[in-house]
Amino acid sequence: MKKIINPWLHKEGYDCFGCAPENPLGLKMDFFEDGNEIISFWRPQAHYQGWVGMLHGGILATLLDETAGWVISRKLQTTGVTSHLEVNYRRPVKADDPQITLRARIKEQKRNLVFITCSLENSEGETCVEAEAVYYTFDEGKAREMGFTSCDVENEQLFSM
Repeated sequence: MKKIINPWLHKEGYDCFGCAPENPLGLKMDFFEDGNEIISFWRPQAHYQGWVGMLHGGILATLLDETAGWVISRKLQTTGVTSHLEVNYRRPVKADDPQITLRARIKEQKRNLVFITCSLENSEGETCVEAEAVYYTFDEGKAREMGFTSCDVENEQLFSM
């Protein structure tokens, strides 16, 4: 498993709610590549709860959507936008869970549409949320216009899942 280098870190105005490390209200997600999957480990915080002690469903959907977006950046070396996101909530996620794990991978690609399967597991390994995302990907010219050049990984192998 290798840590993905955030390609947006030095872009002026970068303040993504999902992955910008300096956004004070954001999720501050980091991503890793493990084979055909993109993985994120995230620690919930109480201020992201909906019902008492449970993470808000919109936050859970955002975590999955963001992970799917990083599949596009790393695996296809481009960027794009969410076209469709279908979320299935299987069980609640506690706001005090020590760590949740998000996984996403490409299921299918049809021209500029990429179908991505996502899951969210609690710290006990139970699948709590599943999602199917469809991303519309940009061609190289449009991606460069938006400031995207490449999405690389660090050289060091962290560990194998």
